[in-house]
Amino acid sequence: MKMTAAALTAHGPPEVLRPTELDAPEPGPGEVRVRVRAAGVQPFDLGVREGWVPPGAEPGFPVVPGNEFAGVVDLIGEGVGDFAPGDEVLGYSLLGGYAQYAAVPAEQLVHKPAAMPWTVAGGFSGNGQGAHLALSHLRVRSGDTVLIGAAAGALGTFAVQLARAWGATTVIGTASEANHDHLRALGAVPVTYGEGLVDRIRAVAPDGVDAALDAAGPEGLRAAVAVAKDRDRVVTMVATEEAARLGLPDWGGTRSAARLAELTALYEKGAVDVHLRATFPLARAADAHRLVATRHGRGKVVLTVD
Repeated sequence: MKMTAAALTAHGPPEVLRPTELDAPEPGPGEVRVRVRAAGVQPFDLGVREGWVPPGAEPGFPVVPGNEFAGVVDLIGEGVGDFAPGDEVLGYSLLGGYAQYAAVPAEQLVHKPAAMPWTVAGGFSGNGQGAHLALSHLRVRSGDTVLIGAAAGALGTFAVQLARAWGATTVIGTASEANHDHLRALGAVPVTYGEGLVDRIRAVAPDGVDAALDAAGPEGLRAAVAVAKDRDRVVTMVATEEAARLGLPDWGGTRSAARLAELTALYEKGAVDVHLRATFPLARAADAHRLVATRHGRGKVVLTVD
């Protein structure tokens, strides 16, 4: 059976990502094939398009990016007992999400909440699990004051909500003034980027912050270190070279269905949500990459799959 995917036959700028006819994948033992309805777009995917090969990926073309998606179970492989054809699911993969069909291990899927829109489900896993991994490492807990850099972005928006759901008393979010009302609606105290950032943070948290998640870059990371009570409770998602220069400890973690199930349960309680920035049909995946590459605006970019 054939399918359409947004695939690469060469690395390069967004226009190398084109609609391509490929063979639909067949699920192996322990795997599930999903008829994809929506897939999230992440900076991770832009790196794949530009030539980065994720650890564990097989080199060679064609390459179908996309590591988060949602859809309907189509086929199940031998030994799969938790899912059946027709189940609505969301999950994650290394690659392959930008396609009409994706085959992944069943252990990388969870059932989609019935009321969750497909566009939200397609963009839920990546930033949700990224925020969960970071805030878990930071040991965010009740009563904390937490700093989130680039808080209006897709990851930052999820991290603000998750920190609040885990009991943080004050969440400070850095963003441009155009996004301050957005952060206030999430329950964060907004502060503006740029010169004087450390002073503005200290005006909100004169005793410093208990934990800090940087998604803005080197300037934001330096500000986080300056106001943190404990350098071991500072992490960055983007400025890894600066983190090494500052002597911050390495950190990491792995995605899991258990982590994703915890997040979907919080969604059903109304504690977290995905704020959509834009949606594009699969055929316009290149335009979605161009928008994500601007690093401006708030919320998540998602592809819809007919």
